[in-house]
Amino acid sequence: MAAMLIRVLTLTLLMTLVGCGDDRPDQIAKYQQLAGQRIDSLGQMLDNGQIRNATLLKQYSGILAKQQPDMAPLFNELAKDATQQGPMFTSLTRRYQELGDAKNFVDLDQQLAEAENIYQAADPSLFNDMLSDPLNVVADMSNGALARVNSISREAAALANGAEDFGAGSQLVGNPGYGSWQTGSNGMSFWAWYGMYSMFSNVMRGPIGYDRWSSRRNYSYYNDVGRYRYTSPKQARAQNKTFERTKKQFSSQGKKFDSPYAKSRSGSTSLSRQSTSTPKASSTGSSSKSGSKFRSNYSKNSNFRNSNSRTTRGVRRGK
Repeated sequence: MAAMLIRVLTLTLLMTLVGCGDDRPDQIAKYQQLAGQRIDSLGQMLDNGQIRNATLLKQYSGILAKQQPDMAPLFNELAKDATQQGPMFTSLTRRYQELGDAKNFVDLDQQLAEAENIYQAADPSLFNDMLSDPLNVVADMSNGALARVNSISREAAALANGAEDFGAGSQLVGNPGYGSWQTGSNGMSFWAWYGMYSMFSNVMRGPIGYDRWSSRRNYSYYNDVGRYRYTSPKQARAQNKTFERTKKQFSSQGKKFDSPYAKSRSGSTSLSRQSTSTPKASSTGSSSKSGSKFRSNYSKNSNFRNSNSRTTRGVRRGK
């Protein structure tokens, strides 16, 4: 009798699950389609000069490339961020391509969250704000001749945050589009620039160690606002791995080590509504109890069409 009751209950539960269904695959497919459309649209807007900070980045880089010919290769490289060839845009397209393969994710929750993140990251307003980092790097290298955007001055931010001034280019440290954390022979991590960005070493105040940077870094859009959207699960795992390794080293010495993202720095100004409503950068890579999920804050019933139309209008108003 008991065995039959268990079978009946099990069958009832299975029928209930089948009846409810799992709408995550459908949600992933929807976000994937809309993310592709939004990335295509963003690329066209970059080509047509419709992203304000991209236009300024081209102008700023062109001016300084002429004024500082020895640094022209670096300025020309930074100007690529205003095009579809820049690291931030190519990262979005790569993540979009990887989105279609479920093997790249630990479960459907992580795949769905990544689909939502790509869709949001390709929002023209968010992408415009994201470009404030390389744009302000170029502005800082003009010695005040070119104005910063979406941020107070580097000096004022450093004072407000009790931060160390690592030199021009420090806003890009920690952003996987421009470099990565490498482990030295002493077991400590340091920032290594990719390709032409290594020219920043000529204007920065020595190598940047992860431990020092974590506690003394200044404000940047990526690290304090955009990291959640502009970081893939793979990149988030690499960042967490660097943190855990450094934390373990400090712990072995009886010292405490906090994540560089445990406390957000202040310094942003005039960010878009889309940026001010994004999850905190410290939530990137946040895990569930199983340690596998990439947290999402968007409802499964999001109105995709309305979100897309509101975003485009927001950028046009900001031009």
